[in-house]
Amino acid sequence: MSLARHLRAHMLTLHGRRIAILERRHGQELATLVSRLGGVPITAPAINEVACHDDFNTFFDGLAERRFSIAIFLSGAGLAGLLAEAERRGRLTEAVGALRQLTIVARGAKPIAALKRYGLKAQTTTARPHTTAELMDALSSVDLRDRGVVLVHYGERNFTIADDLRRRGARLKQICPYEWMLPDDLGPITGVIRALVAHRLDAVLFTNQVQCRHLFQVAADMNQAGGLAFSLNQQVVVGAVGPVCARALKKVGVIPDVVPRAPDMVSLVKAVAAYFESHTVPEPCSPASTLVR
Repeated sequence: MSLARHLRAHMLTLHGRRIAILERRHGQELATLVSRLGGVPITAPAINEVACHDDFNTFFDGLAERRFSIAIFLSGAGLAGLLAEAERRGRLTEAVGALRQLTIVARGAKPIAALKRYGLKAQTTTARPHTTAELMDALSSVDLRDRGVVLVHYGERNFTIADDLRRRGARLKQICPYEWMLPDDLGPITGVIRALVAHRLDAVLFTNQVQCRHLFQVAADMNQAGGLAFSLNQQVVVGAVGPVCARALKKVGVIPDVVPRAPDMVSLVKAVAAYFESHTVPEPCSPASTLVR
């Protein structure tokens, strides 16, 4: 069933509500989901992905020189980015062949799907909700002592996992193909912050914990952090895609209204629509309201 039919089948609607979207990589897909449920997406990517070319080299050379016996992928985007770069360099066949010789560990459905596209399969996977805790639990039965392990992060490094792998005796090499930075153009984010503080938005969707940190970082530079926190707690509906995102919001004093059982974008949009239909909330913000950059 297509996403559109899946959403329509449940008869949920956002009734013209204005929904802020901070996602970058899948921002258009998320905006389409909001639109199909009758909402008005306001896109303001809170992250810019910057390639780390030295880490690409370390990964490809490590595979070629057989330095690793275990590869751990924390995201599908990290794996996809590495193999796309391998193809660009003419090393895709070599990289995929080398990965076939390793024990592959995947955290969640997205790296599993990315592996499948290249004919690869994970030998160790995680249970929902696919957080650090589930990954460490999945690895508890794997002998790591004195084994070469490549840990592929994405966006930022997970020091909890890295420290645990070292503690268990792994010869660890960390790879971060892309790092998450603030966008060069902060106009969309500042516009969303002003709109949130002025209650010109009905909801905001967080699909990554870094989006939360960046939003509050920019708000602090605008002297609007307090107003932003008040608005998120009192005036708009806050949706967090999963428990990691929810914890990041709680660290800055924001309690999310919606955390779907399944940590994916379709479930998030459906859950926000269901929240509006089952709770007494103000009427949708006026479509005539505009974001001031």
